[in-house]
Amino acid sequence: MGSTHVLELKNVETYYGKIQALKGIDLYVDKGEIVTLIGSNGAGKSTTLKTISGQVKSKNGSIHYNGDDITSLPAHKTSLVGIAHVPEGRRIFPRLSVKENLLIGAFSIKDKKVIESRMKRVFEYFPRLKERLDQKGGTMSGGEQQMLAIGRALMMKPDVLMLDEPSMGLAPIIVEQIFDIIKELNNQGMSILLVEQNAYQALHIADRGYVIQTGQIVLEGVGTELMTNRQIQEAYLA
Repeated sequence: MGSTHVLELKNVETYYGKIQALKGIDLYVDKGEIVTLIGSNGAGKSTTLKTISGQVKSKNGSIHYNGDDITSLPAHKTSLVGIAHVPEGRRIFPRLSVKENLLIGAFSIKDKKVIESRMKRVFEYFPRLKERLDQKGGTMSGGEQQMLAIGRALMMKPDVLMLDEPSMGLAPIIVEQIFDIIKELNNQGMSILLVEQNAYQALHIADRGYVIQTGQIVLEGVGTELMTNRQIQEAYLA
């Protein structure tokens, strides 16, 4: 295995009952890269992220993080080693305040000063969250909830941030803000694995991309090259 791969999947197969969702996925993310995974609904994008984060167990293949085998690591431990997963649909706690939601992201940290400094960092990216600190998560707009979901993940101080459909259901101006934040996080050295319905937006900021169809990677390449690929243009950019 190459020493530069911060995250690597080899021949990963995942099943839901008897239905095979992933059919031998090979992909990798290098340090400081934005890698996007595009494909139609039900292609296996979310399942790939869930398998990496340990929410779903793979039946075959291996997942390595910084050279360590994390294939059978449970979800709560995956976040502790440095991989944060922002799931599709945001999944914040609607009845808890913004502050309480953020503190859940720091559940493993006992040092209050560390928690405070991380929260301060989140507010640098998302000043609106600071203004809404005591507001219940469920009463915020979709864009604010997405910011909160990403902020909660950042409280873990991950090396790898996995985002599942961060632009879904958001107004174009908010989408732009979210993508600006993703680029900024990447500029600070964070590796990002991005699942995104908006293929144009995703490929525009990605170093590399993978196209997944019915649980298999069918195409991979540099983001800008994939944008000009006719097959992709017809399927995802039309």
